Amino acid sequence: MNSLRSPWLAAFGVAVVVHLALVLAHAQPWESITKCLIAPLLAAWVIEQQGPRIIALALVFCLFGDLFLEIDGLFVAGMASFAAAHVCFVTFFVRRGALDALRRRLWIPLALLVGAIVLLVWVWGGLESALRVPVLVYALLLSATAATALAVDLRAGVGALLFLFSDGLIAARIAERVPEDSVLGGFVVMLTYCLALFLLATAIVQKEARTRAAGGFDPARPTDCWPTLPAEVGR
Repeated sequence: MNSLRSPWLAAFGVAVVVHLALVLAHAQPWESITKCLIAPLLAAWVIEQQGPRIIALALVFCLFGDLFLEIDGLFVAGMASFAAAHVCFVTFFVRRGALDALRRRLWIPLALLVGAIVLLVWVWGGLESALRVPVLVYALLLSATAATALAVDLRAGVGALLFLFSDGLIAARIAERVPEDSVLGGFVVMLTYCLALFLLATAIVQKEARTRAAGGFDPARPTDCWPTLPAEVGR
């Protein structure tokens, strides 16, 4: 069965479409409620497909990030939750050989570092002093996710770049470099965020499944995947 033909992934798609429509309509509290359905539905799909547990955990951290960002006074907590998600992503890609690949393509981390510096210089003056260090650390984590993802898989890398773009746009809105309360800006943030999660999760899960089918895993190396049930149990 095609892994993309899953009720969990279908539910994810419906939640994304409904949420984006509610963003355009500026319909609270439903906009916030549907936002907090997106990551857990995708995490459920990862679990269903017996994908890497660390990726399911990353999506759970994204859920808490989405939730905290909807509550006044918990912006830094939300950023910390997303930072934990990116630590999970980076850890996974490093375990899949990202560092060795990046040593052969140093232009990838260097280009992303330059991009992060340009973004930080652009928004720095508009950020509250209490946010500057967290934003700096988070920008470096976003860049690390993008670099390690690009080193392992192009589709996952595109997803990580969209994550970087989405959160960079949030920073620009907070710093008032672009209109903060623009409905169109909020729509673009959520559209690119949802695409980022979809591309990251599906690229990783499908590539892991192909590698397992080809017998490509080293038994001595942890795979972080859900144990495969025997056929009799699976029925």
